[in-house]
Amino acid sequence: MEYWDIYDVNKERTGRTMLRNDWNMKDGDYHLTVLGVIRRTDGRYLITKRVMTKAWAPGWWEVSGGAVMAGEESAEAVRREVLEETGLDVKNAGGGYQFTYRRDNPEEKDNYFVDVYRFDLDFDENDLDLQDKETDGYMLATLEEIQAFAKQGIFLHYDSIKEVFI
Repeated sequence: MEYWDIYDVNKERTGRTMLRNDWNMKDGDYHLTVLGVIRRTDGRYLITKRVMTKAWAPGWWEVSGGAVMAGEESAEAVRREVLEETGLDVKNAGGGYQFTYRRDNPEEKDNYFVDVYRFDLDFDENDLDLQDKETDGYMLATLEEIQAFAKQGIFLHYDSIKEVFI
């Protein structure tokens, strides 16, 4: 079973945990997720398309990310998620943590923080090993292409993370 730490409004661990996707959080409780934006040295960004079997936003474009496990640090989680989803190891990549944003969804009982990272990495497309159960293809996209997906409403989190692309 997978557990997540519960954080308070100040992004401090409370000492409590929750079962993954057990959307029964109290007011003032949060979990932590990460997003890892990968920028290649030619200025293009690695984005992936969500599989159509996803319950939420199937077929939308996104950057790698996921939940921080109980006891795990944010930086460890983003490296793990990027490696699992793309096959790329960003441990020695340039860049790193950029900022955190917070989402409050009291009606869904799903409040969370998102730590956003950007990594500058020179990689070849042959280095990619996409996770089949998560992704249905990829694109090395320009900022303009990402903005076009965002305007169409098919790029996850764009409004919350757009500053990391500039």
